[in-house]
Amino acid sequence: MMRRPHIIAIPYPAQGHVIPLMELCLCLVKHGCKVTFVNSHFNHNRIIKSMSEADNAINLVSVPDGLVVEEDRNDLKKLTEALFEVVPGKLEALIHNINESDKNRVSCVIADESLGWALDLAKKLGLQRVAFWPAAAASLSMMFNVQKLVDDGVVGKNGEILRKPSIKLLPLMPAMNTTDLVWNCFSDPGLQRLIFDLAIKNNESVKAAEWIICNSSQVMEYDVFASYPKLIPIGPLLASNRLGKTSGHFWREDTDCLKWLDQQPLNSVIYVAFGSHTIFDMAEFQELALGLELTNRPFLWVVRQGFIEGAGTPYPEGFIDRTRNCGRLVEWAPQQEVLAHPSLGCFLSHCGWNSTIEGVSNGLPFLCWPYFADQPFNKSYICDVWKIGLGFDRNENGVIGRQEIKNKVEQLFGDETFKTRAVDLQGEVLSCVKSGGSSNRNFNSFVNWIKGTD
Repeated sequence: MMRRPHIIAIPYPAQGHVIPLMELCLCLVKHGCKVTFVNSHFNHNRIIKSMSEADNAINLVSVPDGLVVEEDRNDLKKLTEALFEVVPGKLEALIHNINESDKNRVSCVIADESLGWALDLAKKLGLQRVAFWPAAAASLSMMFNVQKLVDDGVVGKNGEILRKPSIKLLPLMPAMNTTDLVWNCFSDPGLQRLIFDLAIKNNESVKAAEWIICNSSQVMEYDVFASYPKLIPIGPLLASNRLGKTSGHFWREDTDCLKWLDQQPLNSVIYVAFGSHTIFDMAEFQELALGLELTNRPFLWVVRQGFIEGAGTPYPEGFIDRTRNCGRLVEWAPQQEVLAHPSLGCFLSHCGWNSTIEGVSNGLPFLCWPYFADQPFNKSYICDVWKIGLGFDRNENGVIGRQEIKNKVEQLFGDETFKTRAVDLQGEVLSCVKSGGSSNRNFNSFVNWIKGTD
């Protein structure tokens, strides 16, 4: 009898990386694979706390991330440095322990592309090696082009910008400002240098990968996949595509908001969510609140813990009372279910890739408010390539004002072409994951390879 494949999956320890990799693993379990999913102790505990019921489909284990409990996991430089110092040895020990105690020995490692060392380790141990990219293929192509940008004199050998033009990595890709290169989105020069050096290092490590799979689809980024044939789209990886529930959340979801959505008119609600990392200062938070109030439309707003700098009551005076009948505030929402709700009219988003593909998969137009990293580039796709959304303009003080928010909401709801294009794109994207679609075929080939039956 053929032995069941046993996969070790390890994400970068951030919410936007954990959820899509877990989604991939749940699909692999459905196809007869065994999966051991390796989170940091810190994130493992958060996920266990947020789960409403035990999900035994995946074996959830954890390793230390190198930081003590009190340290700030939003300090990406400290987290990444500690992670790379501590986790490689712990992962190797974990694999050895599994192989000694489980007749189903580990056969494959699926690692987040940003953890190139895990692919090097898998090669050393003679295991199948898969790099998983949880974001847009376009943003990975940016990382693949780091050395070329240095050779062309666009950036220096430490990632510093030498020329400030907009650049095009591929003819059909939107232009991007060099200030939007991922490592330049951080204000800390040490973190910029770390991300830049990592990109170069990972480009070497990823050569050890036998597959590079991506949570995207052919129709969303055709030009990128045509230029990088080794990069294989298998997405969008969504719970709704496998008729299940989303797993891997760091916060408990407020499902009561779905009942509130049931009471709202069709295509009316503005859903406002900025992911797990965005931090607003008090001034922009208040402008957003007052802008939502000015729209006179129902809104569902996710205000997670740590979203606002500083302490105290952040809401404008009287805002909660005045919007009681049209607004709903939650700490964390079951986002995929919210976006699929018929009362949704648009998605006001930070343009993180998970949010982007979830909005696209539900035929929603976007209002784009990117925060950092790949988000400005994702916004370019939403607004300039797919033409299913609008961005906000900042005023002379660099703030997105309440009137600007009201105006863009009115513009988006007043022009049916945004919704029409969004629904058209939705149909094309969902056809990719259906039987016979490009992502579905790619995924089946991938499973056959893991099982040794290709």
